Amino acid sequence: MGSLLLVLPYFSLHLFLLLLFHFTSKSFSLCNPHDSSALLQFKNSFFVNTSSKPYSSYPSCSSFSFKTESWKNREDCCKWDGVTCDNVSNHVIGLDISCNNLQGELHPNSTLFKLRHLQQLNLAFNDFSISSLPVSIGDLVSLTHLNLSNCLLRGDIPSQISHLSKLVSLDLSINSVMDLNPFTWKKFIQNATNLGELYLDHVNMSSIEGSSLSMLKNLSSSLVSLSLSDTRLQGYLSSDILTLPNLQTLDLSYNKYLSVQLPKSNWSTPLRYLDLSYNTFSGEIPCSIGQLMSLTHLSVARNNFGGLIPSSLWNLTQLTYLNLARNNFEGEIPSLLSKLTNLTSLNLGYNKFSGNIPNVFENLIKLKYLDLSGNKLVGPIPNEITHHSKLIGLYLRDNMLNETIPHWCYYLPSLLHLDLIDNHLTGFIGNFSTHSLESLSLSNNNLHGHFPNSIFKLQNLTSLDLSSTNLSGVVNFHQFSTLKNLNFLNLSHNSALSINIDGKAKFLAPLPSLNVLDLSNNNIHGRISKWFPKKLLNSWKNIEHIDLSFNKLQGDLPIPPYGIQYLLLSNNNFTGDIPLSLCNASSLQVLNLAHNNLTGKIPECLGTFPLLSILDMQMNNFYGSIPRTFCKQNPFVTIKLNDNQLEGPLPRSLAHCTSLEILDLGDNNIEDAFPNWLETLQVLQVLRLRSNKLHGKITCSSTEYSFPTLTIFDISHNNLSGPLPTSCINNFQVMMNGNEYQIGPQYIGMQNYYIDSVVVVMKGFSMELKRILTTFTTIDLSNNMFEGEIPHEIGELISLIGLNLSNNEITGNIPQSLSNLRNLEWLDLSKNQLIGEIPTSLTNLTFLSFLNLSQNHLEGIIPKGKQFDTFGNSSYDGNAMLCGFPLSKSCVNEEDQPPMSTSKDEEEESGFGWKAVATGYVCGAIFGLLFGYNVFFLGKLQWLLRFFERIFNVRLKTTHKRVNGNRR
Repeated sequence: MGSLLLVLPYFSLHLFLLLLFHFTSKSFSLCNPHDSSALLQFKNSFFVNTSSKPYSSYPSCSSFSFKTESWKNREDCCKWDGVTCDNVSNHVIGLDISCNNLQGELHPNSTLFKLRHLQQLNLAFNDFSISSLPVSIGDLVSLTHLNLSNCLLRGDIPSQISHLSKLVSLDLSINSVMDLNPFTWKKFIQNATNLGELYLDHVNMSSIEGSSLSMLKNLSSSLVSLSLSDTRLQGYLSSDILTLPNLQTLDLSYNKYLSVQLPKSNWSTPLRYLDLSYNTFSGEIPCSIGQLMSLTHLSVARNNFGGLIPSSLWNLTQLTYLNLARNNFEGEIPSLLSKLTNLTSLNLGYNKFSGNIPNVFENLIKLKYLDLSGNKLVGPIPNEITHHSKLIGLYLRDNMLNETIPHWCYYLPSLLHLDLIDNHLTGFIGNFSTHSLESLSLSNNNLHGHFPNSIFKLQNLTSLDLSSTNLSGVVNFHQFSTLKNLNFLNLSHNSALSINIDGKAKFLAPLPSLNVLDLSNNNIHGRISKWFPKKLLNSWKNIEHIDLSFNKLQGDLPIPPYGIQYLLLSNNNFTGDIPLSLCNASSLQVLNLAHNNLTGKIPECLGTFPLLSILDMQMNNFYGSIPRTFCKQNPFVTIKLNDNQLEGPLPRSLAHCTSLEILDLGDNNIEDAFPNWLETLQVLQVLRLRSNKLHGKITCSSTEYSFPTLTIFDISHNNLSGPLPTSCINNFQVMMNGNEYQIGPQYIGMQNYYIDSVVVVMKGFSMELKRILTTFTTIDLSNNMFEGEIPHEIGELISLIGLNLSNNEITGNIPQSLSNLRNLEWLDLSKNQLIGEIPTSLTNLTFLSFLNLSQNHLEGIIPKGKQFDTFGNSSYDGNAMLCGFPLSKSCVNEEDQPPMSTSKDEEEESGFGWKAVATGYVCGAIFGLLFGYNVFFLGKLQWLLRFFERIFNVRLKTTHKRVNGNRR
């Protein structure tokens, strides 16, 4: 009994402890209550959108986790998802609620910043888009890891972030409206002495000079990863940053205003990842690149590097990714490439490499992606690639490769993407025995033969481009219904290929993913209404692009799908009115119905479409007025309604088209004054109003903002009158300044899937410019009733290529200033009332290949030399007082005129030069004879009045009247 009494206290104590432990575990939280409360308040300050999906651009966030859904009151917060506690103090030291889709404001007074023991905080991939980074972040002084990437934060990064002196890792990347100023940068780098990882991609650092990055040398012992992609850095970057002794990851891509000199020696660092792509770095890659023996990822794509690739680069045998695309590297692709046996991706595209593709692929057994596009490679595609059972993507477009497509392209089981566009490949397209292909692009080659039916077995195919491949035979279109994943289909420019459309088969119905359909420039017949039933188009929600232009389609226009963006149906035989249902397709960006037989009125709704930039309805039979509903801030770039039967005045709402570059309303029945209110369109380059019923005088404002960018000005064949429009010509800035420093050809109005063209009268012939060069400048004011003299200001338009003032009532002399038009190729001043001599200085127009001065009252000797020796009689017909070559009428003493002792200036100053004397004598004799004959024998006083008008350049009142009309 005594022994029992001795044991009982110990048993009681043990039982008490067990009960106490049980009680506390059920009733009290191990988590610090202050921290638990702070977390719950933080959670409740946000909305969690559980219905939305993560952004596709978030590879680290494949799905939302919604961790805060597990946070419940009266539970141990240390067991909540994303929460980590200290084992001793029970304080929250880690919080990871990334990819939680929190939405709301990250407020400066948030209870989050009361968790003073936090060491690791990850809020990445949430939506704080109405927030700045609070200054309270500086209160979390224990933080070693902070990740706020992809949170849509905005505003300045507060200087208080420098209080986080224990930081080892900081990630503020992909917050593109966040700014980092030099003061905060300097203070942060000085304090964060243990920083090993710094990710600031897409943060605005434009106020920080590249030289300020040299402060990172203070972190030389700790910095392992540095990523500053697309931070708008500018200035010179010291090469010391590239040689930090412990740096393993460096990304400076997408900083086009940043310059750097790559180290030429002592570059033996542990770098594994180096990305300098999408900058403007230039020069040659130094041989020191070969010292980065640990490098696995190297990209210098889209820079201005050139020359030969240093042989030392091929010593980097650890490389798995190599991208040298879009630079100016040249020479042959070295066979030393075979040493990079670990490569999985190689991109040498769009450089200046030449020669054959080297036979190196037996060694590159891990290669998955090979891109050699856009070079000058010749010869066949190597058969050695067949050893690569792992090859996924092969891109060889835009080269000069020849011979046939290798057989392995048809059976390689891993191949998903094959792109051989724009080469010289020949032969047939073989039969595909592999069904893995997802994209097949063979367009613009010299292939031939029948369309391969084995393509219809490629169940995974999403993109098929066989345009311009000379294919022939018959394709039953309903067979494409087997390709249920197809979103891009281009069979254009195969005129020998017969596409059989079964009117009963709704062949597009089983293609719900189709996004682009291009069957243009083929020989397709039939009525389109059989192809696109109304029910189908209403349910065809993914289609954005339909191009059926340049075929022989008939009947009414189809009802366009509501989501359509590009509808190209030009050059067919469509008839009837435009259906009102077109007004439902308000997402249209390009509408091309040109060159058909459509009639009726143009719907007013087209002027209200918010995205429509190209409207081409030329060469139809539309009547009525032009739509008057062009709304403000519309995106129109091209409007072409020419060659119809449109009438009425021009709508003033056209002045709202402030982005307009091309306006062609020619060859209609528009009756209005000249629309000088269009001068406010600051980017208008082509204005073509020819062959209408425009009338009255032309005046432009005297400011430099009147038609400043005009390059083609055609108002010919109207009833315009008054003096030539000097006030407009004075403002043609582009014609005055030219494009002498332009590199390479540039074109007006180039858009996706649409190329602008225009019809001009060039050297007496009507021609269509399939593409409009920005350097093509011409003025055509012909066939109007302009009067007065040619303004000397025209001589300031030094870029002018063509000038046509013919068939007007222009008087006076040909101005000497025309000789300044050094680029002029044609000049037509015919059918006017010009007098005087042809300026000899016009012989300096060395590009002039067409000249028409006929049907005027010019006189004297035709200038000789240079281009003038190439013009025939027709250039001068109807000028009775001209003489000399090429006319049969020779000039008096033309060959052997004695030299005059007085200078030309003295003769002109005194008024008694030999020309004046000879002219006076000849004119007097001719005048006497003609006067006597016409007055005394014929009694025609009107002839005398007109003669005086022409000789003395005056207008005498007579009873004769000109019949007004639209002269064409």
